Amino acid sequence: MPPLADLPALSLAEFDFALPERLIAQSPARPRDAARLLHVLPDALEDRGVRDLPALLAPGDLMVVNDTRVIPARLRARRGEARLEILLNRAEAGGIWEALVRNARRLRPGDVIRIEGAADCTATVLSRGEDGTARLDFGPDPARLAMVLDRAGEIPLPPYLDRPAGPRPEDQEDYQTLFARHPGAVAAPTASLHFTPALMQALRAREVGLATVTLHVGAGTFLPLRAEDPRQHKLHAEWGEITPDAAEAINATRRRGGRIIAIGTTALRLLESAASDQGILPFRGLTDIFLLPGHRFRSADALLTNFHLPRSTLFMLVSGFAGTARMRDAYAHAIAQGYRFYSYGDASLLWRAA
Repeated sequence: MPPLADLPALSLAEFDFALPERLIAQSPARPRDAARLLHVLPDALEDRGVRDLPALLAPGDLMVVNDTRVIPARLRARRGEARLEILLNRAEAGGIWEALVRNARRLRPGDVIRIEGAADCTATVLSRGEDGTARLDFGPDPARLAMVLDRAGEIPLPPYLDRPAGPRPEDQEDYQTLFARHPGAVAAPTASLHFTPALMQALRAREVGLATVTLHVGAGTFLPLRAEDPRQHKLHAEWGEITPDAAEAINATRRRGGRIIAIGTTALRLLESAASDQGILPFRGLTDIFLLPGHRFRSADALLTNFHLPRSTLFMLVSGFAGTARMRDAYAHAIAQGYRFYSYGDASLLWRAA
């Protein structure tokens, strides 16, 4: 992709809109596939339901889903008497994690912090960034850290979900997708939250295929944009993988004339990270790709995604994919019609702008 500086000039105001607080979903539709779906066509907006998805796709289309699994990545800790809140962000080798730390300015390299709720569990501070991040060493035993997270960690729900006492018991299941396999995400790939076994059965009967990729969604997904020019914003790197088999399934679908349907912005970001003039390449490593209007999308024909925050990187992504004016019209319609927004909200099906 071209450097961000080569894209058209942008301002945050272009991606702002008024959202009534009552439209922020606090729990998912039950069952999940009972959610509404706004079908955003180039020249029309159709009010549908998620259960209509098989009828909106065609035999031979291929859905690409993110099979990451959310971990209980929020930890409470102490350095002496100072209280800390840790949000694990990305695993490195040997038990080292990059994390966002509330009160990180209190930390110094070499400090030992104690995890509350897990006896004798400590982490050593290796370094501290100026942006509230720190690199923490939990020791080389991944099984021990997994046990600590199960005992003392919390599912890191987005801040717009009103949970004064922390996650509810049902959030443990509600905030995982049907496809969750590989632990490592801090946030769910929320478009996939709408899928149920019944919906998948209907899609298979429609002869719509499925390929899985992995992108461990990081804590940066919660961070606001502060620069007035979005091109100056830098996303935190996230680890992802597209296996050779998945890449071949995507490319074979293209050769047969089928369409690629990215399920969620995380799947789309990973696909764009691996896109080339020869198709999708196998990928394994870090990506910090930031998709803005002006980017030439090459990997997907359609995107299933939830409704995103004003002035957010994700609203910028969907504006780049389907067109800024088109998305402003779609969001105005969604607000007027009472669609539910954000992680537990309704969905939209977007087609790539020409």
